[in-house]
Amino acid sequence: MSELRSRALRSLRRATQNNDQAAPGPQEAPERSMDPRATTVDVPVENSIIDCAVYVGGHRSQSPTTLADTYRCLRDRSGSIAWIGLYRPAEAQLLSLGGEFGLHELAVEDAIVAHQRPKLERYGDTLFVVLRAARYLDEAEEVDFGELHVFVGPDFVLTVRHGEAPNLSAVRRRMEADPQLLARGPEAILYAIVDAVVDGYAPVIAGLQNDIDEIETEVFRGDPSASRRIYELSREVIEFQRATRPLMGMLESLSAGFDKYGVEDEMRRYLRDVVDHLTTVVERVDGFRQMLQDILSVNATLVNQAQNEEMRNLTRASYTQNEEIKRISSWAAILFAPTLIGTVYGMNFAFMPELHWIFGYPLAVTLMALTCASLYVIFKRRNWL
Repeated sequence: MSELRSRALRSLRRATQNNDQAAPGPQEAPERSMDPRATTVDVPVENSIIDCAVYVGGHRSQSPTTLADTYRCLRDRSGSIAWIGLYRPAEAQLLSLGGEFGLHELAVEDAIVAHQRPKLERYGDTLFVVLRAARYLDEAEEVDFGELHVFVGPDFVLTVRHGEAPNLSAVRRRMEADPQLLARGPEAILYAIVDAVVDGYAPVIAGLQNDIDEIETEVFRGDPSASRRIYELSREVIEFQRATRPLMGMLESLSAGFDKYGVEDEMRRYLRDVVDHLTTVVERVDGFRQMLQDILSVNATLVNQAQNEEMRNLTRASYTQNEEIKRISSWAAILFAPTLIGTVYGMNFAFMPELHWIFGYPLAVTLMALTCASLYVIFKRRNWL
């Protein structure tokens, strides 16, 4: 983590603790992300504000353009709620919000570092929620994951988005179109955000199901690239599982918190509806992982069968080739015998008694015939011919 980040976090600690002399020890160093974001050029602080509004009675009262104006509007109107949406904010911006709303330094640190697991934590009267949104990219046929941090206080909701998903503008439009729901307070906004994240999993489920169907076709068609695609899809399913499974425990804790802090029953009913949808998603994802394991086993079996069949074909071809070689070799040996005998008598030496013997020629021919016949009988008995 950069020295600038360390100094910024130390400034936040001093602001929240009202102790200018306090200096953090080595154990207070901010955590380091195991998968840090690439360093980017600093941008003007207010550029990352996607939308900022102050609501009174479920209706948008003001739309301040700066954080300072938002703080001022919130102080001037009692009973108002501020909803601030940020996209990859600068550290100074989060530190300003942390000091204004009394956010815990560890939660601010998590929002700065990002790459957190889905979780729900309570710091006093402020909730800190980390969600992993997902969207299916049709062209690339892959799942893109985003990270969303939500701070919920008595009179504010702060969203920090570190990815393209989810589309919080649609959530804001939905809430503004339903003033009665928005008037229920920050918990209603948190419900709407969680509901949007969970609903966003449905297209991902459909996309993964389509990919699995295509992989099944490729496997039984004998496509050699099926194994690689199964592996890549398995990784996406595992990542999707990591994003969805922790939400079950989070929503149970959130529901328990609603009971403890006296949140109205209607909000608990809304939350139970989200739990029902999430349960379906988790079950489907678990089923996808099992299906991919089964497909991988079937693919391995089919590959082994294809390899065994190929080996049998190669063995059969090799056997046939050996039989042909034996036949050729046998006839070559049979034809070589008379050639050898004829070669001996064709050397035309002066002292060769057989050349002047009356039975020399019949003997040579007879010897050639007997030799050929003997070799033929031998090779025939050995099934070489």
